[in-house]
Amino acid sequence: MPEVLTPRAAEQLLRPHRKTPTVLAAMRAHLHETGRGANIIGDGQSQVTGICLDSRAVLPGDLYIAAPGAKFHGVQFAQAAATAGAAAILTDMEGEVAASTLGLPLLLVEDVREVIGELSALVYGTDVKCPELFALTGTNGKTTTTYMIRSILRALGRETGLVGTIEIAAGETPIPSILTTPEAPQLHGLMARMSEMGVNAAAMEVSSHSLSYKRVDGLRFAVSGFTNLTQDHLDLHGSMEEYFDTKAVLFDLERSDRAVITIDDAWGVAMAEQATAQVWTLASDESNTAADWRIAQVVSQGLGYGFELHGPDEAVLRLNTGLPGDFNISNAALAALMVLASGVPLARLQEVLDMHNPLTVEVPGRMQVIAERPAAIVDFAHNPDALARALNSVRSPVPGSKVIVVFGATGERDATKRPIMGAVAAAHADVVIVTDDDPHSEDPAPIRAAILEGARAEIAEKSLTSEVLEVFPRASAIAAAVAMAGENDTILVAGRGHEVFQEVMGVNLELDDREELRQALLLNGFRPLSQGLGSFDAKEKG
Repeated sequence: MPEVLTPRAAEQLLRPHRKTPTVLAAMRAHLHETGRGANIIGDGQSQVTGICLDSRAVLPGDLYIAAPGAKFHGVQFAQAAATAGAAAILTDMEGEVAASTLGLPLLLVEDVREVIGELSALVYGTDVKCPELFALTGTNGKTTTTYMIRSILRALGRETGLVGTIEIAAGETPIPSILTTPEAPQLHGLMARMSEMGVNAAAMEVSSHSLSYKRVDGLRFAVSGFTNLTQDHLDLHGSMEEYFDTKAVLFDLERSDRAVITIDDAWGVAMAEQATAQVWTLASDESNTAADWRIAQVVSQGLGYGFELHGPDEAVLRLNTGLPGDFNISNAALAALMVLASGVPLARLQEVLDMHNPLTVEVPGRMQVIAERPAAIVDFAHNPDALARALNSVRSPVPGSKVIVVFGATGERDATKRPIMGAVAAAHADVVIVTDDDPHSEDPAPIRAAILEGARAEIAEKSLTSEVLEVFPRASAIAAAVAMAGENDTILVAGRGHEVFQEVMGVNLELDDREELRQALLLNGFRPLSQGLGSFDAKEKG
């Protein structure tokens, strides 16, 4: 079981070792210069050495951020922050009265959330020294593309960092995280720590949540990339238009120097048109002459692909990836172009692509191959588009072979996509096994029922021959899929990817789709792979 860290212990890992004091008066002056405005109550020469949103994680010398939240105002926890050693409090007019009773200096602003990022940059010095940042946003493909970027950068000899849904790492050092995307103070502290450790480039997933909640404010990205936009997170954004607008702010010149945007659909085209950063466009279709770079000459190579990128002035880049799924062609192309856009010469990039094969990198729970006969794959696909792409890419060319899919839908999330996912599965798989994903605190039975309804409606409307089963719990569904598979069939277990716990009614149950699949394969006389695809490793390559 992974080590469980207290908030304070985790916080210590997400900030630099060296502390450089910043006085409140300097913060006020900075906010006035940027047009925010601020007032100080108390000693303006008070020094802070850190900045923190969570009262449980406050370290001595911190500026505690007492911000309004969805349910409570952070000032309610200011006493705990003061007890922990906070040197001052950042708050708004609503929090002023309660905070002033603690005897600590106050920095007062109109909108606390608006200033957290830039003050974090000031405190941790990331406005002056920060790794070169590569940001990825979009609905699907962010994680895989960040891993590919990191792999290319390592092949180029760069010391790299990674911030994503699976892990946070500085060079070879893993850093536990308490959030998929850390809050702005943690991100800036992490970047300062990475700089201390010699990291000079980092790839980062930037979700719509992190943009909405201003978690990446104050960071400047050298290159930002866009994968695609499909239905997801509408429980947060309300509409696809709002979802688009949230993503689009990443490509403003105020945040990103350059952008590489995939324009395979209308959302991508609109994103490229709206961006104010310097834009390169990428298309998966060679005939799309509107794109700056186009994917061409795709050939199958085992589970993966070889292909070319054709660009301006007859530029050509040759690429290979051993990852299954034709969407990984687009991910690999985007990763390579983002590194190229950062200023790496094309000839040098081609050299490392040829020497080190960095685009064949195993990404935990992302089209991760567990066995080859039958093909047994675990993927994070948890929305209709991702599920359709995954299913389309895994069918065996062997006549009579079946595709068996095991999946569910997350509780307490966008419920409108549940029947759609059922319909997608029925349209693209021969056997659909509907089970539970993470129900959270929602009754899992109605979730399964909505998926089943969508699958059966699709079968009836289009006279499909797909078989639909309801099997739960999830481990039993995976076992059932393997029991009915032949050597030429494909099993896709979708939705949870790398996750090792399933949340049911507030309880985290140990469940790893990859391990369940391996055990089921062994019990049925099949042989799982003993290791993954591998990737570039500086220690191995010398």
